Amino acid sequence: MDSVLVDKIRTQGMNPDLVAQQIDNFINGFPYLKILGPATPAHGIKVLDQSELLQFIQAYKVQAFKKEIVKFVPASGAASRMFKDLFAFLDGDGDLEKSGFTKKFIQNIQKFAFYEDLDNTLKAQGTSMEACLSNADYKKIVAALLQDDGLGYGSLPKGLLRFHRYPSENRTPAHEHLVEGIQYAAGRGEQVQIHFTVSPEHEMKFKAEIAQVLPKLIEETGLSFEITYSQQKKSTDTIAVTMENTPFEEEDGSLLFRPAGHGALLENLNDIDSDLIFIKNIDNVVPDHLKEPTKEYKMALAGYLLDAQNQIFEALRALDQEISHESVGLATEVYNTVLGGKVPATESSQSLIELARYLKDKLNRPIRVCGMVKNTGEPGGGPFWIEESDGSQSLQILETAQIDLNDPNSKAHMMASTHFNPVDLVCGTRDYHGKSFDLLAFRDMQTGFITEKSKSGRDLKALELPGLWNGAMAGWNTLFVEVPLITFNPVKTVNDLLRDEHQ
Repeated sequence: MDSVLVDKIRTQGMNPDLVAQQIDNFINGFPYLKILGPATPAHGIKVLDQSELLQFIQAYKVQAFKKEIVKFVPASGAASRMFKDLFAFLDGDGDLEKSGFTKKFIQNIQKFAFYEDLDNTLKAQGTSMEACLSNADYKKIVAALLQDDGLGYGSLPKGLLRFHRYPSENRTPAHEHLVEGIQYAAGRGEQVQIHFTVSPEHEMKFKAEIAQVLPKLIEETGLSFEITYSQQKKSTDTIAVTMENTPFEEEDGSLLFRPAGHGALLENLNDIDSDLIFIKNIDNVVPDHLKEPTKEYKMALAGYLLDAQNQIFEALRALDQEISHESVGLATEVYNTVLGGKVPATESSQSLIELARYLKDKLNRPIRVCGMVKNTGEPGGGPFWIEESDGSQSLQILETAQIDLNDPNSKAHMMASTHFNPVDLVCGTRDYHGKSFDLLAFRDMQTGFITEKSKSGRDLKALELPGLWNGAMAGWNTLFVEVPLITFNPVKTVNDLLRDEHQ
């Protein structure tokens, strides 16, 4: 890398060594992972029966009040993709018959939780919902919803849109996450801690929404709340390159750096010091009458994690106390039975001290329990067994881009997969001494993604860091538990709010 380029990189506040590695990734691409098979209920996905469900719920309840608990909610970015079809309608001729999506939206307009706000906005503009419907002025309705001189939903984040209607209020996802957090995320000191990752331009609006709804929740529950925010760090942006893999320069000569996907949020997660961290996407919330299954399974996942973590910690402490056939045997059993690990032959033939060192490295890692739902065709990462470079096996959440579909075995494994990840995670990020792990040390930087984009009419390649629950957690100890499909209710388009689960 020449000195002029290095100076440019430094001038823009970025690390030349990291940029050099990123350019190398563009040139060489990323290797596919070696899949041993899909994780299934018979092999790698735990299916809880009713007695086990109650057992782990109770285990969590007993231990939760002693723990620091945080609910981590990625909430960055505008909701513009939710309204892609409505934007297209707005740019068109306004013929409702040409847009089935918009027709469904208009015909069910009164069912949306933002209906009253939208009607009031139209009235402030000198008309009304009734008048617009009577005059078939559908563009006026859509414009009042999306544009900044109306409700501005086209540029707001999902967390601040009205999702659910109640007799006395209409809630946003941010509000619903607070209510949901009350049900399972109250930890030490009866405090509910919720952390939102937000875009800089939206943080003040988030704070205003929380300030409006929090006093009532405190009064109703008697709990205390700590609501915190962070933004995706600029230092995690990755360089963009031309189709020839040279740095993409803007018209003013500066280099183009782009946000590196949700994997960049590993830095934000790493800043949280807590015993347990629940992770759930901002748009996966339901009204109160459907919250019970979510509450039960969130608590059960956490109880399952604490049970596994207690066994792992016991084995690690035994190794600290004495390296013996008994302590190594216990560590091996925990690694095999609790984590589904497999000690390779090259390691099992080593000395007792070397085997103990190997097992300690495998056990002393962050741990996560991931809810998995049966695959009904929704997009999302799948659960697989993979072979590690040292010959061991581990559970991973893989995206399609990480699978070599030209390899018949890998493709067959993908086709045999029965479940996918709805971003329903509980994480333990402290070690057996109570010290927080450096999560960046457990990321597999060879699991990034390369995509093609354009800027100012020019094609470019963009680089995403390893996904937050994919390669960013590749070095974690992972457990999978089946959760009911009713706990997964994402909102990808505005018309998803018409589904029964959101009414």
